[in-house]
Amino acid sequence: MNKKEGFKSGFVSIIGRPNVGKSTLLNRIVGQKVAIMSDVPQTTRNKIQGVVTSDDSQIVFIDTPGIHKPQTRLNDFMLKSAYSTFNEVDLVLFMVNAAEKRGAGDNFILEKLKNLRTPKFLIINKIDQVKPEELLKIIMDYTSDNEFNEVVPISAIQGNNVDEMMATIKKYMPEGPQFYPDDQVTDHPEYFVVSEFIREKILQLTKEEVPHSVAVVVESMQRNEDDKVHVHATIIVDRASQKGIIIGKGGKMLKEIGVRARRDIEAMLGDKIYLELWVKVQKDWRDKQSYLQDYGYRQKDYD
Repeated sequence: MNKKEGFKSGFVSIIGRPNVGKSTLLNRIVGQKVAIMSDVPQTTRNKIQGVVTSDDSQIVFIDTPGIHKPQTRLNDFMLKSAYSTFNEVDLVLFMVNAAEKRGAGDNFILEKLKNLRTPKFLIINKIDQVKPEELLKIIMDYTSDNEFNEVVPISAIQGNNVDEMMATIKKYMPEGPQFYPDDQVTDHPEYFVVSEFIREKILQLTKEEVPHSVAVVVESMQRNEDDKVHVHATIIVDRASQKGIIIGKGGKMLKEIGVRARRDIEAMLGDKIYLELWVKVQKDWRDKQSYLQDYGYRQKDYD
């Protein structure tokens, strides 16, 4: 790891209720897609790290799963994953949605943050959807009974105030080494990012029909004789009816998932891709520890 004079580096956790725009923000500040986006809540399952490097700093962002009340082993894993970042980082960004009233989920997180010694920012997202006078009320609502080091209103989707937020974050970073090379934007292996891109397309195309009972496992990635990277991935669902939805009439849905995912994968790898998708039913996989481990959700990483 390189250590430059006056160079700042650190880790920042982005937390908040499901669907407040955490992945959108991460993708914007990194400058390309590293976290999957969907209008279905609970999209992010693992701690996705995005790396932002400039001449004088490197900031590593962790997009945690949206915090909520767990109902299955998978949900429980996601919650532990989110909490585990609190004490590992130099700064916590608590993101809320300006267009929605403060709710039980926000209060649940605020309670968890109360005794946290790590510096914390209140990030109010989606300010493009509210009037300035409403924004003032939202700020007062969250800060009257909670302490934050900074309050930053932004629009992750439009980019409003995001540069100012980054400059403020940098002030809170300690001096330290450069952890990753200049051109690296995520620390996840390509297998993981590829599986997330495929899962994003499933969520976007099937909406409520196939909720979060879907996992994607990339079995192999190898260059073939046509000089394309052959990606073989299996889509796991927990009911036969969901398998039918994902395949679609005459295989139409599966083909569309593949076409859309391939575009993102090719853009990320800078290579031509041959994507082969299979669908498999594994009943109740979200509640079985052995399946969770097989599909990349390892509890031991967060205990």
